[in-house]
Amino acid sequence: MKKISLIGLIVVTCLVSTKPLFAQNTDTTKLKRLIFKDLPNDLETVTIAGSRLDDDEQRGATIYRATIKKTNDLQAMSQPTTAEILTQTGEVLVQKSQQGGGSPIIRGFEANKVLIVVDGVRMNNAIFRGGHLQNVLRVDNNALEELEVIYGPNSVLYGSDAFGGVVHLKTKKPQLALPNIKTKLWADAFSRFSTANHEKTSGLGFNIGLKKIAYLANFTFSDFGDLRQGSKKSTSEMDAWDRTFYVQNMNQKDSVFKNKNVNIQTQSGYKQYDLLQKIFFQQTKTVSHTLNFQYSNTSDVFRYDRLALKSANGKPANAEWYYGPETRLMASYSLQLSQKNKLYDKANIVFAYQNLKESRHTRAFNKSNLVSRYENVKVYSINADFSKEFLKNQLNYGLEFNYNFVNSTTNAQNIYTKAIVPATTRYPNGGSQTKNMAFYLTDATKWSKKLTTTAGIRWTIAQLNATFAENTLIRFPFDAAQQRNNALSGNIGLVYKIEPTFTINLLGSTGFRVPNVDDLAKVFDSNAGNIIVPNQNLQPEYTYNAEITINKTLGKRLRMTATTYYTAIENAISTQKFKFNGQDSIVFDGIKSVVTANQNVGRGFIYGYNFNVLMNITANLQLNSTLNYTYGRIKTDTTNYPLDHIAPLFGKTNLIYTKNAIRAELFILYNGSKKLEDFNILGEDNFGDATPSGMPAWATYNARIAYTFPKYMTLQIACENILDTRYRVFASGISASGRNLMATLRLKI
Repeated sequence: MKKISLIGLIVVTCLVSTKPLFAQNTDTTKLKRLIFKDLPNDLETVTIAGSRLDDDEQRGATIYRATIKKTNDLQAMSQPTTAEILTQTGEVLVQKSQQGGGSPIIRGFEANKVLIVVDGVRMNNAIFRGGHLQNVLRVDNNALEELEVIYGPNSVLYGSDAFGGVVHLKTKKPQLALPNIKTKLWADAFSRFSTANHEKTSGLGFNIGLKKIAYLANFTFSDFGDLRQGSKKSTSEMDAWDRTFYVQNMNQKDSVFKNKNVNIQTQSGYKQYDLLQKIFFQQTKTVSHTLNFQYSNTSDVFRYDRLALKSANGKPANAEWYYGPETRLMASYSLQLSQKNKLYDKANIVFAYQNLKESRHTRAFNKSNLVSRYENVKVYSINADFSKEFLKNQLNYGLEFNYNFVNSTTNAQNIYTKAIVPATTRYPNGGSQTKNMAFYLTDATKWSKKLTTTAGIRWTIAQLNATFAENTLIRFPFDAAQQRNNALSGNIGLVYKIEPTFTINLLGSTGFRVPNVDDLAKVFDSNAGNIIVPNQNLQPEYTYNAEITINKTLGKRLRMTATTYYTAIENAISTQKFKFNGQDSIVFDGIKSVVTANQNVGRGFIYGYNFNVLMNITANLQLNSTLNYTYGRIKTDTTNYPLDHIAPLFGKTNLIYTKNAIRAELFILYNGSKKLEDFNILGEDNFGDATPSGMPAWATYNARIAYTFPKYMTLQIACENILDTRYRVFASGISASGRNLMATLRLKI
């Protein structure tokens, strides 16, 4: 009887998402052609050409593996944030320390070793840290036209930080009126509710398109309540993840309250709103301009893992720990040229300005001082990318410049008397600047129908200046830190088509990361009793990567893709024990803390594989499965030591059914276990948030269905984590959602 009930729940209650264009066409034959293209084009895993230009014509020819999700795919997932979208690709693991977080892990690299790009502008800035980041959430997934994940070191095209890969987020574009109509007007809206966190998200977008100019706007607001974790535990060790208490300050005293429901992760909710505006002007057939304005803001975001932490005496470690409202403003102007001449066939030049503000607010349990640290980063950048075809060659080249200025301030206030006391800033209190200038060149040569080769090179000059002004709390042995680094990176690839259905890709590539302000100059308590201090001797780190990808299509229904890679790391930056002013421990924020610092620990390596199978079982039924494995170690004189950020075995298998206006999907997300001996204790693996045996293996069973009503409306219903499994993603300090029923209503006119 239980099995019958479960099947009924999957089939009846749970859902998938929508393709709004279904409602505009009731011809069943045409609908099938829209849903199911030829098999090679249907595959999520593809190769892309070596170009930064937003040009689909340059995809499919060369070296790098990528996952690409278009608007319909993104809406079909109907996920609350971009972090969850990345998770549901099945090829990216996402760590979380709080519900308002999401740090992508790609091929054993995370945070500042994964490059995030928004509309051609790099999002990584001078304070992107090596631990865990939440910045990807500040890009509204409901405003995306395409999400592209490029795997492996790609420093030739994208510069520093592109170790594990590149996450390129491309927002919607304004649409001009068609030749036979005066205006292109449309508006869409959606609203979504989820039970696991009482999510209430709504969005509105519209487009006004004339013959030569178009305007697009998109606004989204989300309200997330406290997240409920799963109740079904695979081991009693997961009892440690029960949320048994929370702290409130009442009558000028911190009081501990019992949490009525241990599955409700109290103090994990937050709010966020996002605004996108674009103006597109088609000056001529070959010249166009785009103005792009993006703004994101949040409420306070509680750091859940720190609020759930207990000290050695069994009492809460913190009474308050939250991120203040995080704002992201980006304004850019881009010039697109498509007139063939001696220098280029196509060009894109982007001038961008970013202003980012974030803060951290902490107060230990039964302490009166609330320490607030504020960061403001201003980023100015120029990207110029060009493409030129001649003979059998596709030449791409470009220039990049970016300047970061970091202003770091602090204050500590007694919450009772309002008195201000001194505190240390997170980054140098005299200000910090970074400058990066680069030139790159790539070439793809098609020697025959079977053979294409690629090669690329990039030269980068990077500067960092940080000033440590007088500080009575910490005496630095230096007043300033200055660095100037040069980096040369390259790649070489080969695509050989043995036969039309059998292709082999070979790739060799290098990557680099120059130390940023966070790497080199921060002061931070990474864990209670540990402090990270500046190390002005830090040097760039490099990777050397080799990989092979095999694509094989069997008949007209089955395609398999396998990739294996090996990445060697030189001058790897890792947090290790250190001495500050000759001392191996100092008192920081009232706690005696072991001194650590980011250091070039020497050499390391990562290897792994990805395997993907896609099968069109029938004209209406499709199976897709992907599996990922990663292994990484730091080389030592004795036994190799685990690298941090190395995900356990993980993947996704899904079954999609589409017919007429219905789309339904069953899918499984799964992770293998990770034992404590495979954790990096000094790094960012957060072994304290795991069970005594490590992170247990887990799998979630999920279903979704969508129905598009004639013309204007689509209804989506989903049930995620049907079995209500309790689990945490590796290195996470908050449990993932328990059983979650979701309903989304979309309108388009």
